[in-house]
Amino acid sequence: MPRTNSPVALPGAVAVALLVLLPVLVLTGHALLADASHWSHLMDYVLPQALRNTALLLLGTGVLVAFLGTGSAWLVTVYDFPGRGVLAWALLLPLAVPTYIVAFAYLDLLHPIGPVQTALRALLGYDSPRQFRLPDLRSLQGAVFVLGFVLYPYVYLTTRVMFMSQAASLLEAARTLGASRAEVFREVALPLARPAIAVGMSLALLETLNDIGASEFLGVQTLTVAVYTTWITRSDLGGAAQIALAMLCIVVGLIALERHARRRQRFANTQRMRPMQPRRLRGAAAWAALLLGAVPVVLGFVVPTAYLAAQTFKRLNQMGGVSSQLLRALGNTLLVAATATLLAVACGLMLAWAGRALRESARPSLPRICVRAASLGYAVPGTVLAIGLLTPLLLADRALGQVLGHSGLLLMGTTAALVIAYVIRFVAIPAGSIEAGLTRIPPSLEQASRLLGEGPAGTLRRVHLPLLKPALAASALLVFVDTMKELPATLLLRPLNFDTLATWLYAEAARGTYEEGAVAALAIVVAGLLPVILLARTGMGQPAKNTSQIGL
Repeated sequence: MPRTNSPVALPGAVAVALLVLLPVLVLTGHALLADASHWSHLMDYVLPQALRNTALLLLGTGVLVAFLGTGSAWLVTVYDFPGRGVLAWALLLPLAVPTYIVAFAYLDLLHPIGPVQTALRALLGYDSPRQFRLPDLRSLQGAVFVLGFVLYPYVYLTTRVMFMSQAASLLEAARTLGASRAEVFREVALPLARPAIAVGMSLALLETLNDIGASEFLGVQTLTVAVYTTWITRSDLGGAAQIALAMLCIVVGLIALERHARRRQRFANTQRMRPMQPRRLRGAAAWAALLLGAVPVVLGFVVPTAYLAAQTFKRLNQMGGVSSQLLRALGNTLLVAATATLLAVACGLMLAWAGRALRESARPSLPRICVRAASLGYAVPGTVLAIGLLTPLLLADRALGQVLGHSGLLLMGTTAALVIAYVIRFVAIPAGSIEAGLTRIPPSLEQASRLLGEGPAGTLRRVHLPLLKPALAASALLVFVDTMKELPATLLLRPLNFDTLATWLYAEAARGTYEEGAVAALAIVVAGLLPVILLARTGMGQPAKNTSQIGL
């Protein structure tokens, strides 16, 4: 029995696709139609430095996340040592901490008069920062350090799954032919894991390109920071659109490069593949492995989180509680995150349901392209998305004002604009998760439902939705936490006097009031732990983001 679709699913999927593509099309139009003087100014004073910093930041972060993620994945997969079970899931913990929060923590920790350098000077017998100080964290190298130790779990997650699925017979054959353990890793395991490494690196680099808080805190003028300052400081929409278009070209380049890197690779697994058995380490080698594997966890999660907890405790003791402004920011965060999550999951369900029928039909290619395009929002940086939404939101406000006889702003400058941006940016997550859940439901269940007289909508409600509850819950959790952490789009589209936890932290860091900002940062970290726990409980069988849904 062929699968049929709800009459609402395909038109809804096309509408979501158009909503996702609209900001990109508008942004391109703004950039191309802007005054040519913008281009000359940008080419002379803005783009060279911003492009150089962005390229070096992407290069340094890519190398560091590949090294940390691949090395830690190989360590906990191939070797058995005390604490390996805890370390296997603890290596995911940096995913819970946004990059700008880690930068915020390390800026205070490593300040010339901060606790780390003060203790070092006391230990070495120095009295003043003029006599001894560590290299300044506010640098390109500091940004690479922060981003690398926070984003390496993307590579670790995808690569460990690949290592766990490799056949032991291949590695044993290499050892039988005389290859050393290092050669087995370099010549056999690493080439087989290359697609997973490429996917993880691509996700990490997309996050790097989207970052604004860490780069600005650390004084690195990237393209993302340039977009924000051009729009907010100079009110130059054309210039901001042109810089954003340059960012979008880099995004397309990253995706094309990743696909080109593995265009000729083909892999086949036997049905009765025997997984590799970890080699038992003892004595000094076991403790060295544990120490080596713990370094990324300590630097990427334990140190900044412990700092935030200490500063939060200090703030609550001094002030006797949390400020009313921070509580209001928390309420705002929960409101917009919950609203965006509900809408994103609904849109993702519609996309997955429409795409499910389209895959088995002989429909024209345009609907297929629309369903696929609707999931590209995650690849678009938040600043690019926000700039591209400005004009459509203003035009929509004018149209609604004429229809409703309302002269004020209904979308632009309200929380509705934030919710729309969040849905566009994160709809790929529920779409991919629900699509994966649908593939695990046997067609016979739907056929039985249809034979009993249920239509497509009734089958979805009574058969598929109950079976999709785990996928729906997991995707909703991921969208909710990502929405809480989103900073670039929120900074550009939030209403006046409207703060979320992320923007509150950004403002406090700009003012240097670290104790107040630590409370908001710790709340975001605690929320971010939820999807990490979910990944650990599911055995890390699925990546945090469905990379097939963002063009990777």
